Amino acid sequence: MIPFRSRPVLLAAGLWLAIVVIPPVALWRARRPWLESLDRPEAQAAWDEFRRDMAAQTGREGPVQRKIPRSPEPPLRVWLRDYFGLAVGAWLAFAGVAGLLILLLLWGSLTGAAAGQVRRPAPSARQAPSNPPGPADRPEP
Repeated sequence: MIPFRSRPVLLAAGLWLAIVVIPPVALWRARRPWLESLDRPEAQAAWDEFRRDMAAQTGREGPVQRKIPRSPEPPLRVWLRDYFGLAVGAWLAFAGVAGLLILLLLWGSLTGAAAGQVRRPAPSARQAPSNPPGPADRPEP
């Protein structure tokens, strides 16, 4: 068995930790400037114009039926303000569990193969015939 302090295990643990931690931290750092840019009147005016365009396209005939967005604010502002904690928690849960599972599977398969623990089928004492006996092969009573 590979000791816990071996280089591949530490590298895998560091990679897993980076995958779990870096995206939420980067999003946390970008959140404040992003919200400040979305709080400007120009961003709200662009959203209002988009909603007016959708209202003008509602009810027209064609392959795409448009709906007026219900939110009076841009969805990104609502997400960053109201659901940021939920998004970070979901990322930590998903990336943490999925990444840990993948790393454990890889570690187990690599350490098992390296230690010679690959299981091969044992030869059976009686080999099955390639052609099973049929009714003509049975002895008569």
